[in-house]
Amino acid sequence: MPHHGNEEEHNTSAGQQNTQGNGQEPVIRDNRKVDPVTGQARHPEGGQPSGAGSQAGAADSDGDALAQAEEILNGVDVPAEESVAQGVKAGSGNAEAAELRNDLLRLQAEYVNYRKRVERDRAVAGEMAVIGVLNSLLPVLDDVDAARQHGDLADGPFAAIATKLENALKTYGLVRIDETGVEFDPTIHEALIQQPGEDIEVDTVSQVLRSGYKSGDRVLRAAQVIVAVPA
Repeated sequence: MPHHGNEEEHNTSAGQQNTQGNGQEPVIRDNRKVDPVTGQARHPEGGQPSGAGSQAGAADSDGDALAQAEEILNGVDVPAEESVAQGVKAGSGNAEAAELRNDLLRLQAEYVNYRKRVERDRAVAGEMAVIGVLNSLLPVLDDVDAARQHGDLADGPFAAIATKLENALKTYGLVRIDETGVEFDPTIHEALIQQPGEDIEVDTVSQVLRSGYKSGDRVLRAAQVIVAVPA
């Protein structure tokens, strides 16, 4: 229908006609994108820019996906034996975890073997050092025994010094081999003379010519002895 005059009056009259015909109050919506008063662009009431809406939607979707992923990861129970390293994640796969676990076990075994070998070598080195010192002092002990047999160490300060020396060497495991009347043992005795004996059934040490020494299970020097053999 053609109209004359102001457009707002025409919209108002049209709204009144529709209201009279429908029995409802008119609803007027201004959908103009430019504000006629300020001349600035405006958005529909309650709406947001399309770019902001899309960004908000993408952020919400990303947040939901991240939250779902965290819930899934938190709900997975990883056995302690598979958690071989902090850098291994639950989603990295059992094959990688098993390989890292095997590497860790192999390195641990190599370290344990290395430590045992070092400790064993250190113990052997210490034992050999002690044995070297004891072997170097055996001639001194022989001189002490000879002086004692001749009565030179029966009394006096030298006798006390000799006793202190022998006691100090005992603390390092030095044991004298000088028993008589025992069965001859070729591992600790060196037979220099054999003599027929009476009332004996096996070879027996009858006299010790030079004392022997041992440290623990190691024989430093066999004792030189006279052996009595059955007649």
